[in-house]
This record gives sequence, C-alpha cells and structure tokens, in this order.
Amino acid sequence: MSEEQLRGLLSAQGLARTLGDVSVTTWSNGPGATYAAHRHGYDKVLLVDAGSIRFSLPELARHVDLPAGERLDLPAGTLHAATVGADGVTCVEAHLGAGTLPPETAAASRS
Repeated sequence: MSEEQLRGLLSAQGLARTLGDVSVTTWSNGPGATYAAHRHGYDKVLLVDAGSIRFSLPELARHVDLPAGERLDLPAGTLHAATVGADGVTCVEAHLGAGTLPPETAAASRS
C-alpha cells in the first residue's frame, strides 16, 4: 500500500478530516532490528507492506504479530516495543492527532 492509499483509507474511515491532518511515511528495517519500549504523543496507524514485525505491549500484557497486509492502531501514550521478523519489514505509518483513534481501538490489529 502506498502512502497516498493509506491517507485515502484513513480519510474514508473518518480518521482524517482532510489529507493535511495526516503525516504518512514509509520505512524499512532489516531482520531482527529492535525498538525499545517507548510512547508517542500522537495516534499511530501502522500497516505492514512487506515482511513482518512483532509488537510488544507491556501494559496490556500482550504481543501482536503483524505479517504483510496487517494493520496496528496505537492510541497516543500506548507503551510499545517491536522486533522485526526474519525477512525484514517495510511499513507505511500514519501519525494522527492524539485522541483521533476511538479508545476501544487501543492496540487493535486488523487486516
């Protein structure tokens, strides 16, 4: 999925009033790369375009494995860490204003 396609999807879901409300980037990392536990001051929507990544959500006592095509919604302030899968990962990521995602989507994953 391209950055523009993710922008369109979020707009269609009512998560962005205008395309200017969303910051979207694409990033990649090699196999085994890790991200230490951290938080963001914005809501984050992450879509795996290729490869896989595992998110750890310590405060929710769960892990979320995301293969290509899967999406993870992280409301602002959600503590999370991640480990990239054996084939690396390419993700398209959107940053939305804090409070844009409904509270019940806390760390929800979906395809």
